[in-house]
Amino acid sequence: MNVSHEIELLKEEIQRLGSKNAGGQTSVTFGVLFNDDRCANIFEALVGTLKAAKKRKVIDFQSELLLQGVHDNVEIVLLQE
Repeated sequence: MNVSHEIELLKEEIQRLGSKNAGGQTSVTFGVLFNDDRCANIFEALVGTLKAAKKRKVIDFQSELLLQGVHDNVEIVLLQE
């Protein structure tokens, strides 16, 4: 899979698992994404896909690094629906 395709899949999963925040943007916590069985089957390297999407300004999150457990409550906001 190429990065652009994985980012499109990531957007779909954030929309599926997330909810609208006060600003009207869809958001989901890292823990919800990481622990979802469907996401686990789709993404070989979820954190890598998240970093690539952040670099392309598709999503935003307030952390340089995302680790399971430690960053489960970090909110991932979808900037491009």
